[in-house]
Amino acid sequence: MSRLLVIGASGTVGSELARQLQSAGHEVRRATSRPPGSPDQVQLDLSSRQGLAQALAGTDAAFVLAPPGHVRQDLLINPVVDEARNQGLKKLVLMSAMGADADDNAPLRQAELHLERSGLAWNVIRPNWFMQNFHTFWLHGILSQGKIMLPTGQAKGSFIDARDIAAVAAQLLTRHDVDNRAFDLTGSEALDHDEVAAVLSRVTGRTITYQDIPPQALLDGLLQAGLPADYAGFLVTILGYFKAGHAERTTDAVQTLTGRAPRSLLQYAQDHRDAWLE
Repeated sequence: MSRLLVIGASGTVGSELARQLQSAGHEVRRATSRPPGSPDQVQLDLSSRQGLAQALAGTDAAFVLAPPGHVRQDLLINPVVDEARNQGLKKLVLMSAMGADADDNAPLRQAELHLERSGLAWNVIRPNWFMQNFHTFWLHGILSQGKIMLPTGQAKGSFIDARDIAAVAAQLLTRHDVDNRAFDLTGSEALDHDEVAAVLSRVTGRTITYQDIPPQALLDGLLQAGLPADYAGFLVTILGYFKAGHAERTTDAVQTLTGRAPRSLLQYAQDHRDAWLE
């Protein structure tokens, strides 16, 4: 079995990835920004690079993503790529975002290109918007007002369950037949937010609706919640790409790489029903 490092192991995808890899019998080292709470955890600060060499030491492959709250993701990811090459890792899997390759000057694309040119075996996964956002980032509006409030108009998104993203990452970390390729990851269907609200209403028995709001209203709310101004602006910008229709496309990557279809929004909602009933 492989010795694998999961960076961001306390996050939505990373925690599930670590669980899946451990269940498959791999030796997993979980890197988070928090002080270690178990023998398989290491503390890693990507901003200062403190703990980076120690986290990578002795591992065969690593999964990396930039933590939320940062818009210069390349400044966090590129040093990981360099250290992984220096330590002779066999592979690095980078989680980027769908659409990152549309602009070679975008920070995430710069990180992708740095990895591609590193000499390491690599894969890049670019997931679409997470289904899990509906019981995390957008939860407050649902609980307090029964509304999903976003500036996305009637555009559709092929939302993906983070568990499927983790399943793809687990495959890529432990196989080499598809090395040096990037994969856009989506769910199997594209839904607008009215359709999402209808599914959540059906599953919970609550009346949940979607309200299209101005971008400035979202920006004000994110700033009031304490998000850094540059990151709040970044979120509003990429939701603008959603409204422009760039999140509607679907791919078969999850099916191809895992051998099963991605989870539906209905299945996601049933699995997380209690989150919207608090």
